[in-house]
Amino acid sequence: MAATFFGHPRGLATLFLTEMWERFTFYGMRAILVLFLVAAVSAGGLGLDDKTAVAIYGLYNAGVYLAALPGGWVADRLIGAQRAVMVGGVAIALGNTLLAISSSPMGFYLGLVVIVLGVGLLKPNVSAIVAGLYPEGGARLDSGFTIFYIGINVGGFLGPLAIPLAQNYFGLRAGFGVGAVFMVIGLVQFYFTRKYLGEAGGYSAPVHVIGSTTAVVPRAKQWLRLWIGVAILALALGAVSAGWISVDPVNLARAAAYLIGSMSVLYFVYYLFIADLNRDERRRGVVLVILFLGCALFFSGFEQAGSSLNLFAERYTDRMVGWLNFVIPTAWFQSLNSFFIFIFAPFFAWLWIALAKHNRNPSASAKFAIGVILMGSGFLVMAAAASIVASGSKVLPYWLILTYLLHTFGEVCLSPVGLSYFTKLAPKRFVGQMMGMWFLATSLGNLLAGLIAGDFDANNVAAMPGQYMHIVYFSVGLGAILLVLSRPMKKLMGNVV
Repeated sequence: MAATFFGHPRGLATLFLTEMWERFTFYGMRAILVLFLVAAVSAGGLGLDDKTAVAIYGLYNAGVYLAALPGGWVADRLIGAQRAVMVGGVAIALGNTLLAISSSPMGFYLGLVVIVLGVGLLKPNVSAIVAGLYPEGGARLDSGFTIFYIGINVGGFLGPLAIPLAQNYFGLRAGFGVGAVFMVIGLVQFYFTRKYLGEAGGYSAPVHVIGSTTAVVPRAKQWLRLWIGVAILALALGAVSAGWISVDPVNLARAAAYLIGSMSVLYFVYYLFIADLNRDERRRGVVLVILFLGCALFFSGFEQAGSSLNLFAERYTDRMVGWLNFVIPTAWFQSLNSFFIFIFAPFFAWLWIALAKHNRNPSASAKFAIGVILMGSGFLVMAAAASIVASGSKVLPYWLILTYLLHTFGEVCLSPVGLSYFTKLAPKRFVGQMMGMWFLATSLGNLLAGLIAGDFDANNVAAMPGQYMHIVYFSVGLGAILLVLSRPMKKLMGNVV
């Protein structure tokens, strides 16, 4: 009898633990990144100003999502998903090691680049292997992904708790070392239990279909393309390291945002007007454009968690638990999102089913709108908290806790729905490209998040309430517009439900 994991293929446990430790490392490191960048050099940090630090944070997060696109290509064309996961995990561990031991800022930035490449290889391909365990698809695949999603959130919850503790007791760079160690643990268990994956994620040569004939894509040509890309990246990093190219993170983030925005516009112009869509497909394409914008703008607010909200927790929140004589580590607040998902995601799943039984389940566009409005409501809480800070007092942690709760509610409404409808609304021949556009929207949102966070001035606390209210006006206003548009958008979707 084949080994099983809660009635699922035993290989799901392998992938569950691999992704859990990768997310442990990723979210734990991300929770301390901005705090490390702004920490004084004498304390072991890099001593950067807030604007530069949050721009680097935005570039890093955007890079992770962009790297998923070539990461999927490398697996599909060259080495298979299983090997991509192994190589990606090694790169993540190596990158975190560089963060822990680098004696120069350039070594630290190189570590971030290596992590970006590693996550780009591991993250999309470990999910692809999950799908490969269920060739029959259907409800068992949905159930398998639900269990896998639990692993993501276990890692996302534990990482920001454990890594800051190591940082507090053993020095600022120790947290990065802990991340490297646990990524290695995840890799070791993946290596020794990968036999349970069978053929899922193995390499098979891609083919071109031309009429009634097929031809294997020459592998040497694909490797050449990869090495050309690697050489260009290495030359660029070498030029920056040698000082031949001067890089300002803030300007680079702005340029990247304009570039990704322009690429998105050009792609959707092609998709809607050149890609030979029929009338119904083009109508659904209009919905995809609106959802793309909503996704990017949602994450521009949601991803304040690791930047401006993290700095708010560090500087303006009273984190002392008096009766324990214990100061809550700032990065612990980054665990709240995963914790709230554990608690409330099953409730939302039940709610949508219960509403559907009474024909009251909101449409996809309405759920998107609700998600954006909930995210904006979280910043209304922050505006109130900032008003207290502007009067000269620190605030208690429950202001941030309520903000993260509202943001999590928004994520649960928007993210699963968006991911699902980007595949449902696109014709089958464009599904892969639309998944890429979802990553592109998320990447753009992360860049915008860093730029928005850079506008908060630690020396001008009085301006913070107004700045948070600007986010409220914009996001709630956008959500209201999406809500108004939800009925015509539902008509444009046709029979897609």
